[in-house]
Amino acid sequence: MTNESETIQEFVAELKEWYKKNTGDFKTNFDAAVAGVKEPPADTDWLVYYDWKGKGIDDLCSFFVEWYDWMPKVETGLDYIEKFSWLYYENDAGHTFIKSDQAKAMMLQFVTLRGKYMDSDASCPLVVEWIEELGEKLMSEFKKTKPDQFKNFNDFFIREIRDEVRPLAFPDDNTVVTAPADCIINMIVDDLTEQTAIQAKNVSLNLNQLLNGSEHAKKFVGGTAVSCILMPNTYHRYHSPVSGKVIESNADVMGDYFGIKDFPDLLEKGDVGYGYDYSDFEVFRRGYLIIQTPNYGLVGMIPVGLNTIGSVVFSDQFKLITSSDTPVPIAKGEQVGYFKYGGSLNILLFQPGRFPSLNLLVREKIGVINTNCEVSAKTKWVDSGMNINAGDAVELRYSGGTWEASPASGFVDANGNPNFTAKQGYTLPGKNEGALCGRIGPDGNVFLVGKKTGFTADTSGELYFCINDDLNGEYGAGFSDNVGSVYVTVDITPAKK
Repeated sequence: MTNESETIQEFVAELKEWYKKNTGDFKTNFDAAVAGVKEPPADTDWLVYYDWKGKGIDDLCSFFVEWYDWMPKVETGLDYIEKFSWLYYENDAGHTFIKSDQAKAMMLQFVTLRGKYMDSDASCPLVVEWIEELGEKLMSEFKKTKPDQFKNFNDFFIREIRDEVRPLAFPDDNTVVTAPADCIINMIVDDLTEQTAIQAKNVSLNLNQLLNGSEHAKKFVGGTAVSCILMPNTYHRYHSPVSGKVIESNADVMGDYFGIKDFPDLLEKGDVGYGYDYSDFEVFRRGYLIIQTPNYGLVGMIPVGLNTIGSVVFSDQFKLITSSDTPVPIAKGEQVGYFKYGGSLNILLFQPGRFPSLNLLVREKIGVINTNCEVSAKTKWVDSGMNINAGDAVELRYSGGTWEASPASGFVDANGNPNFTAKQGYTLPGKNEGALCGRIGPDGNVFLVGKKTGFTADTSGELYFCINDDLNGEYGAGFSDNVGSVYVTVDITPAKK
């Protein structure tokens, strides 16, 4: 931007001025991007879709204002990122626009504005909502668990975990590599090249660019890269995967903040990052460390800040280390830094033959079963696929999304609309229209879930969810005019035998 905007109003005013004057071809590139907008895949979730076809500068500005005012939920933290990405989804002109200098300046300023908000007292109500949505069980893993213990949302987002919750695996064995973060892990490529982005299973990386021209890049040629993607609801500090000495580092490799070519493909309906072309991330905001291990060569670690994040923060001792500096010792599991709110990942690099595959031992954790259930407003009694037994302690928590039972009552969360009371013939008469309801078994008693409920089950059966609406269309369109979905997290503690 010409000057750093202090408010979202100043920000959109400058965008309009750029468009009017075609500053840096801003108008030319934006109009071309809009003209090139592609149709989304047939199975696209409309809640994370924004139709950019035919849109103008006023629409772009309104979108940014809405995005700035929007408060992310645990399960919807990536929604506006995905909505924005449809502007350049499989769209060469859109990608040209978002990678242009003017658009980069635009996104940097927007990220900065959002970051200031997340650093302010005004973001504290969001802390309360996230703690409620994450639930007591997950929050118990952290050192701080109460809303009043955090100064703002970013302070909450980088919350520290209790050491005993993540004990270090094989601390005395230097051959064991540990996860750098709570993350989803994918092998990217196992035959890295220095200059040319080699394609392997639709995946590519350029080592020189990724490591910002480091003289050590050539040492990873023929080696392995591993991606470690962090999701919005996880622990956002990252740690060293090995012990050794940091012989080179840079916490501040400036780069892009937006421009993932196919953001929906990165998410891959929950299979995050599988088969994705990671060459996108060579030019994103990032830092890197190169660690000399005692006996097994070099390991590279590249924390990458993705969409809506401008903070790749290193601990002071690792911020900048050059070849003329004394190497800095680092222990496996030692904290390297953290990401504030936004999308992020770590890429690990290994020399040839050192890390050919992911290996696990019997009884070790390999993942976490997803306990979230999407409940469509169009479906009468969605089967969660989860079984409840009599005596089980059950906690149900709304974790994001909105839906609409009728145009009159409008879009609501799991609490429904308190101004509209469900009639006889609705899912749960007497409660808010549009509220989330549940039952155990196909013929069980209906109960209110709302944003949160807990109980000890007195019966057994499959757990079902449904919007509180006119089940048989006695008063109008029934379920046929419903739109949207909400998400509910299910925690079940089995009854003790």
